[in-house]
Parts: sequence; structure tokens; C-alpha cells
Amino acid sequence: MQIPAPFEYARADTVDDAIALLSRHGPEARIIAGGHSLLPMMKLRLARPEWLIDINDLFELDFVLRDGDRLRIGALTRHTTLLESAEIAALFPIVGDAERVIADPIVRNRGTIGGSLCQADPAEDLATVCDVLGAEAIVRGPSGERKLTMTEFHRGAYETAVAPDELLCEVRIPIRPRSGSAYEKVERRVGDWAVAAAGAALSFAEDGTIAEASVGLTAVGLDGTVGAVTELLRGERPEEPLFIEAGRLAALAADPVADQRGPIDYKRHLADELTRRVLRRASDRAAQSAGATGHPTTPQEG
Repeated sequence: MQIPAPFEYARADTVDDAIALLSRHGPEARIIAGGHSLLPMMKLRLARPEWLIDINDLFELDFVLRDGDRLRIGALTRHTTLLESAEIAALFPIVGDAERVIADPIVRNRGTIGGSLCQADPAEDLATVCDVLGAEAIVRGPSGERKLTMTEFHRGAYETAVAPDELLCEVRIPIRPRSGSAYEKVERRVGDWAVAAAGAALSFAEDGTIAEASVGLTAVGLDGTVGAVTELLRGERPEEPLFIEAGRLAALAADPVADQRGPIDYKRHLADELTRRVLRRASDRAAQSAGATGHPTTPQEG
């Protein structure tokens, strides 16, 4: 039987209370909400926090709210809420794509967007989704509030910019007109970590060209989005030869390692193929969002 090392437990009543507890107990304190990432690591003694600060009573961090030209999502919002939100589905279908392939219903009912982002696992799906959507993280601590891009927030595998006495409070996603997004993942079995995955977001100009574009990859050694693909797509018409070249560039940008999930060449192939697929789907969704007519037809996914 795997048993965590001894720890103390405290339950926070408010965000300010949680920050005070983190400040009091120092860097050996950890936040717990869903616990599906932290607790297995504690059982394996890969994490040995001296204090667990439970934030499940912080209902002020459980919300989905449209605020002008952005959507605000509280850090304690559960995966199930993200999956079932009609507003998220309409604005950012990539979120639903990703949520459907995250673990299983038990994990989705308890796990939170904040926990997923703060775990910073290189194979974590929502990190790529937030990268692609240009999301910002709102972090609070004793010195006040900080706003971070996802590039600033994630500092590498299992490392974020959140200080020991700070708390991730919400994620803000810009809402763009005439936009579409998509995510696709290859996994060995249902609910598993990705062998590889890709996400894309596109927005169209009024003339039907691509105004903004972003592609991100999961589990293949890439931090952030693929800059070369963004430059390639911007200002161009969404056509299949363009997506083929984008897939090639995404595969070149990937830096996978061989492991039990597959060899390097296979993972690069997936980066290429999945990039093409999500760009096709994101393009179709952007066209529907724009109510466009005469939009270039792209081949359907195989």
C-alpha cells in the first residue's frame, strides 16, 4: 500500500484566508482542490508537502463569466462545468474537445482548471488549450494581483510562476469575432495521457483571410505555441496546401522523446497530422462563426 508522508491539513474559507495560510506555512504548503494530480504524487512520495491547504470552500473561484470582450473562468471551476457550459462551447469549442479526452468522469467531476494549469504537466491538455487561446492567468498574493500570459505562467515541466504564497484565482480568455478552435489527441487508451495532441485557434478577417492564428502541441517537447505556423498562416486563405505546410512546420518544431508511448518519428508524424486536422476543423468552425459564404472548402478529416 502506498501511503503519503505525514502532513498537516487546513481548510481555507476565502481567497484571503488561503493566501494567509500559504504565507504562514511557507514553501512546504500545497493547495489541494480536486487532488487527482497531487495525491498520487504524495502516495509515491514524489511530493512531500508539510501542509495541505484545502480550497474547496472557495466558491468565489467557481464561475464562468462573460465580461465584455473576454471570458473569465474561476480557478476552482471543475472540468465537468467547462464541458457542459453552453457559452464556452459557443465561444471556444476547443475546450470541449479537450475536456472530452481528459481522464474519466470521476476525475472531471472533481478536477479543476486551476489544478490542471498549476500541475504544469507537459502532457496536460488544458495548458495547450490556454496557450492557443491566448489566455491570461490572474494570480493573487500578499502583494496584490498579477496578470500573466501563459508563456510567463508556465516556466517548464511541473513549474509555474506562482510563488509559494500566491494563488491562481482565474483564467481570462479573449473573445475574438469570426473565430474557431479545435483540439485533437492520440492516446493509447481512453483517458490516458497524450501520445501527442494538437490545438488550433483561427480568426478570420472580413475578406475571409486568416487574421490571427495559433497552434500548440501537447506531450512532444514544445513550450508555448508554434511561432513559425502563426507567421505562415496569418494573412493567408485557409486552404489545404497551407495546412499541409503548417503540419510540416509543427513537426519540425516538436522535440519529442522516445518512451513507452512511441518513438520519436511516430510522435513527429502525429504532430504533423494532428496539426492539419485541427486547422481544418478550426477553419470550418470559424467560417460558421462568421456566417461566411463562399468559404474555401477543405478536405474532411480522415
